[in-house]
Amino acid sequence: MMEMITEAREMQATSEKLRQQGKRIGFVPTMGALHQGHLSLIKRARRENDVVIVSIFVNPIQFGEGEDYEEYPRDLEADSKLVREAGVDAIFAPAAREMYPIKHITIVSVEGLSKRLCGASRSGHFRGVTTVVAKLFNITRPHTAYFGQKDYQQAQIIRRMVSDLSLDLKIEICPIVRERDGLAMSSRNRYLSVKERQAALVLFNALQKAKSMLQSGEVEAERIKEEIVSLIEREPLVTIDYVEVVNAESLEPGDEIEKETLVALAVRIGKTRLIDNLLYEPGEVL
Repeated sequence: MMEMITEAREMQATSEKLRQQGKRIGFVPTMGALHQGHLSLIKRARRENDVVIVSIFVNPIQFGEGEDYEEYPRDLEADSKLVREAGVDAIFAPAAREMYPIKHITIVSVEGLSKRLCGASRSGHFRGVTTVVAKLFNITRPHTAYFGQKDYQQAQIIRRMVSDLSLDLKIEICPIVRERDGLAMSSRNRYLSVKERQAALVLFNALQKAKSMLQSGEVEAERIKEEIVSLIEREPLVTIDYVEVVNAESLEPGDEIEKETLVALAVRIGKTRLIDNLLYEPGEVL
């Protein structure tokens, strides 16, 4: 029977007991508003572990001024039903005052990686992410944690945090799950009007263009970037935040594609910000 846990000390005690019993714990951190993308992470965690814990927590310290913290979709009852059906053993769903009972003066920050791509336009965002994820790791005590490739920069930052702080767990990055028409699944997709939802397909189309160019042997990162920008700019409802072709590990731009490469996009459609990406290894058949 699935447990619903709201207190950090209870979650820690539960996880410690499971570890003492020799159980392997898989952990999927979420902000709720769950969809098939989240469920794909849960299913993988279920296959690879004895126990699966999912956290549902909309983290206030990763939202900047003017962002959608208050409006972010919340439906714990519906989320609980989904994860119960997926075979989750425990939900950790704390209130904000449980995670931050006093003024928070300790911050976990991964420098460099946090300054690029989404970090360039969302100041302080990744400090909020790494701080809360470090807390969640300490509370849930997992052996393996699962993140989606759609938030690739976030996953890389967390992987580096785990390495740098010698945390005893493994980070797995799982493939993007898409709608039938190619749009990457996101909790924020529900903000889109019918016309905006149609316009959002330009992200997938842009990545398909990049994929075609890579398959054709294009190695000039700037040419790929220019083609993508040109394609997206033809959609009047979409405003580009960034289009980047970068090294997949360092997230640094380069002139030529020689190592594993990330083609990363962020756009705004109305009030909604969407991201998407493509990973490419030279010589790989996409």
